[in-house]
Amino acid sequence: MHLAVLGSGGDGPGMNAALRAVVRSALQLGHRVTGVKQGFEGLIRGAFEPLSRSSVSNIVQRGGCVLGTARSAAFRTPEGRGEAAARLREAEIDALVAIGGNGTLAGCEALAREHGLQVMVLPGSIDNDIFGTEESIGFDTAANTALEAIDRIRDTAESHGRVFFVEVMGRASGQLALHVGLAAGADAILIPEVSRDFEDLSEVVRQSTSPNKHSTIIVVAEGETPGGAFAVADRLRDSIDREYRVAVLGYIQRGGRPTMRDRTLAAELGVAAVQALAEGRPSSLVGRLGGKLAFTPLADSVGKTNEATFEYLPLIGTLSRLR
Repeated sequence: MHLAVLGSGGDGPGMNAALRAVVRSALQLGHRVTGVKQGFEGLIRGAFEPLSRSSVSNIVQRGGCVLGTARSAAFRTPEGRGEAAARLREAEIDALVAIGGNGTLAGCEALAREHGLQVMVLPGSIDNDIFGTEESIGFDTAANTALEAIDRIRDTAESHGRVFFVEVMGRASGQLALHVGLAAGADAILIPEVSRDFEDLSEVVRQSTSPNKHSTIIVVAEGETPGGAFAVADRLRDSIDREYRVAVLGYIQRGGRPTMRDRTLAAELGVAAVQALAEGRPSSLVGRLGGKLAFTPLADSVGKTNEATFEYLPLIGTLSRLR
C-alpha cells in the first residue's frame, strides 16, 4: 500500500511525534509513505516527498510540523478537492493519514465521500474539541504551557496586589480555559459555552480583592467575547479597587516540546491509523474514548464537539466561579 501523510490547520505540539509514528509503523509493515508539504494546499499542488525512517529521525521532541501546515480556502470547494484527488491518483497513493482539528476532519470527510479515498484522521488540536476522542494531540502540552505561565503571573500578582485577566486560546471551545483555570486555582473562568453574568462576576472580583487576598486570577477563553480578556477587564474596571493587568498568552501555547502524554498519545494513534488502513477499515477519526482506542466514522464526527470534560463544571463551580 502507498500512504500519504500530512498535517493541516493550526500546528500543535505532538504533530511530529504522530508523523513519526505513521511513517515508521507503515514502513515496518512494508508500505510506501509519501509526505505532503503544507497540508491541503500541498495536496492540491502535488507537493509530495518520499519519506523514510531517517526522514523522521530526531523529530519526536520538536513542536510544530516539519512538513509544514496550512489552512486552505481552495480545499473547501469541490473543485479544490477534485484537484487534490487527481494529484493522489497520479502519484498512485492509496490512502491518506491527516493530522489536524475540526477543519481537517471536515475536509477529509468530504474528500473520502466524494472520491472514495480511504482516510484516517488523527486529532491534533490544542482546543481538545474534536468529537470522537477525549484527548487530542497537543492539548496536554498547551495546557501545561498556559498553566506554567499563569503560575508565574500569580507571583507578580501576589507581589503587587493586582488583578490579572489571563486570556488563553479557544475561539469556540472553553476546554483549555476550563482545565487551566481549574489547575491554576483561578477565581473565575469565562468560556464561550456558558453565558456571562457580569453582575455576579463583579461581585467575585470585589470579594477577591479583600485585604487578606493579595491576588486575583480570572481566566478568559479568547472566544468568550469579542475583544477577549481586554473587553472583560474594561467591562469590570469599575468593580476593581486595585491595579489590574491583562495578559494574552497567545501563540506560546502552540509551540514547545510536547509533553510525555502528547508524545505517547501521538505514537498510539499513529500506529493505530496505519493498522486500520491495512485492515481496510472505513475512513475514521482515530481517538481514545473511555481509556481505549476508538474509531469514529468521519461523517459521525463532523459538526460535533467533544464535551466530555464538561463534567468538570460542578467541580469548578465549587472551587471558583464559572461565568
